Amino acid sequence: YGGMGLDFSYNIAVAEELGNIRCGGIPMAIGVQAGMTTPALTRFGSDELKKQFLVPTIAGDFVACLGISEAGAGSDVANIKTTAVKKGDEYVINGGKMWTTSGCQADWMCLLANTSEGPPHRNKSLICLPMNLPGIHVAKKIDKLGMRSSDTAQIFFEDVRVPSKNLIGEEGKGFTYQMLQFQEERLWGVATVLTQLETIIQETIDYTRQRKVFDQSVLHNQAVHFHLAELATEVELLRSLLYRTVALYVEGNDVTKFASMAKLKAGRLAREVTDRCLQFWGGMGFTSEVLVSRFYRDLRLMSIGGGTDETMLSIICKYMETLPTK
Repeated sequence: YGGMGLDFSYNIAVAEELGNIRCGGIPMAIGVQAGMTTPALTRFGSDELKKQFLVPTIAGDFVACLGISEAGAGSDVANIKTTAVKKGDEYVINGGKMWTTSGCQADWMCLLANTSEGPPHRNKSLICLPMNLPGIHVAKKIDKLGMRSSDTAQIFFEDVRVPSKNLIGEEGKGFTYQMLQFQEERLWGVATVLTQLETIIQETIDYTRQRKVFDQSVLHNQAVHFHLAELATEVELLRSLLYRTVALYVEGNDVTKFASMAKLKAGRLAREVTDRCLQFWGGMGFTSEVLVSRFYRDLRLMSIGGGTDETMLSIICKYMETLPTK
């Protein structure tokens, strides 16, 4: 379908390299295209669907977005209210999606909707939804604290009709498919953050080395260079967790617990590194002229998007409860 046929570790290599872009929005938007909207389609979609949606997405001719979160259901995916009712050979979609990355420019959406009245984890399906259909309303582009180079949309659906053949995989398996997609999304996010945090730490070292306070460089203070050394150590520990998780994933293992741990740690470390380094920049850190202030805003999303810290903790706890007791 136009891809290179490489395993997931290459996605992570690309994500790390994209972390060198001096903002968070562009790596995130590419991640949505490459590893958040397409894994379920790649793994479970029909050949016809792949030719219609996956081929142009891989080629870069289509922009894809992911329709999961709603105003009343962010991390609580099971609580979404959008419906896709089957009528004849079509689904009729009603509801809406919130915080949709690339939603203002997307050609199609990987939509999660309720397709039956059954239990919340078995009544959902993923559907390839062209964004030019009648009844799709992009209500607004959301103004955000950070990630400002990436458009984020609020979208409503009013009696949108889509062919039933646009269903990805089996009806009722959408929640399971999306949980699998989340693993790749979270690992991509961790990989991009790693490089960005390294950049922030190095730029802070360079700045504090030349910035003088009370006739000596800021870096000369033991409290400063010890703290930067600790932050650098934490980044390397996160890298080891990421690489272990990716290796297990490539081997076909369930990495939900480790991916959740990595996502949790990445979000918290992003907050700690950007906050502490911004402090070392002093008044300059509070301006829009330096990278640390941009990452302070952009990377705050790491603890929210793709599942909050609290959601990650809940997942980790569930997996810990399944461990055998000694």
